[in-house]
Amino acid sequence: MSNDNLPDEKRANLKLDFSGCNPVLVEVTRGGIVESRHRGSIAVVDVQGNVQAAWGDITQPVYGRSSVKAFQALPMLETGAADEFGFSDDEISLSVASHGGEEVHTKTAASMLTKMGLGEDDLECGAHWPMLDEAARELAAKGLVPNQLHNNCSGKHAGMLALAKKIGVDTKGYVEQTHAVQQRIKGTMEFMCGISLNGAAVDRDGCSAPTWAVPLENTAYGFARFAVPDDLPPAKAEACKRIASSVFKHPFNVAGTGRYCTGMMEILKDKVFLKTGAEGFFSAALPEYGLGIALKCDDGSTRGAEAMLTATLRQIGVLDGDALEKAAQYISVPLTNRREFQIGEIRPAGENFTF
Repeated sequence: MSNDNLPDEKRANLKLDFSGCNPVLVEVTRGGIVESRHRGSIAVVDVQGNVQAAWGDITQPVYGRSSVKAFQALPMLETGAADEFGFSDDEISLSVASHGGEEVHTKTAASMLTKMGLGEDDLECGAHWPMLDEAARELAAKGLVPNQLHNNCSGKHAGMLALAKKIGVDTKGYVEQTHAVQQRIKGTMEFMCGISLNGAAVDRDGCSAPTWAVPLENTAYGFARFAVPDDLPPAKAEACKRIASSVFKHPFNVAGTGRYCTGMMEILKDKVFLKTGAEGFFSAALPEYGLGIALKCDDGSTRGAEAMLTATLRQIGVLDGDALEKAAQYISVPLTNRREFQIGEIRPAGENFTF
C-alpha cells in the first residue's frame, strides 16, 4: 500500500531518521534488485595511531570476540611458555584459531596438552559439534559425540593453560576474569590497543574466557602495532612476529576447509594476518602497510563482515593483481538456490568504496 493513501498523521509516523546509523556497506541481491543490506563500521589505523580511513562509528566499544585471539596468545609467547613446552609453529597457529574441528585441529590441540602433561578434561572451553559440517557428520556417523578438543577455541585454551603453568599459577579456573592468566591478557590488550579497560564492559565469550569491549579504532591500532612491532619491547615484538609467522606458514589451522580466514591468507600469504570473531567482527594486520583493521557488521552476520573486509582490503590496494583474480569468489559472492541456479550475489555497496 502506498504511503499516499495514509492519513497525514500516520504518514508522519513512518518518517524514520537513519542519520545516526552506520552506513550500508554490503548489499545482497536477488533477480537484479537489492534484497538485503548490511550496515557496519570499519576503522583503518596506522602504527602512530592515526585513523587512515573510517566508515561509520569507530568510537563505540564493541566486543572483539575471537578476532583478538592474537592478543590473547601474546603472553604465552612473551613469557617463553611456548618454548618451554616445545610448541611448534602449527601449534602456535592453532592458539589463535577458531578452527572447524577437523581431525588435524583436534590432534594438534591434543598434542599441545600432552606436551604440558595435561588432558582434554583440563580445558574449560566446553564442547560443541565441529563447526565444519562434514567433520560433525563424520563424528556422528562413528557414533561419537564431541569433546572439548572439538571446540573451535581449544587451541587458544591450550595456550592459556601453558601460560598458567609457566607463571606458576593454578590451572583450574583459568577462564575467570580475576585469574592471573586473564589479567595478563587484559594488560596485553590495554598495552597493544592503547586503552584502559578498567570499567570497560566485559563478559564471557562463547568459550567462557572473558571478552572486553574496545572501540574499533583502538583494536585497529593494536593490530597495526602487531603488524609492525618494531617499537614494542623486544619480547613482545618477537612474540608478535612469531605468531604472524606461524599463521602464515599454517593458515589452515586458523580456520580450515572452506573458511574465509584460511582462504584469504592462502591467497595473500604474508601480506595480511586476519581473524574472524563472532557477531560480525573482523580484524586484520597488514605488515607491508603498517596498518590495522577492525570492523563490525551491525547485524552480526559473517557474510556481511567478510564482504566488508574484502572490500576494505581492495580499497587499500592489498587485494590487487593476481590476488584479486584468485579472490574472485570473495569479491562478489554468488548466491545459488538448492538446484544451483545463481539468483544473486553478496557485494560491497558501491557508493561507499572507490575501487
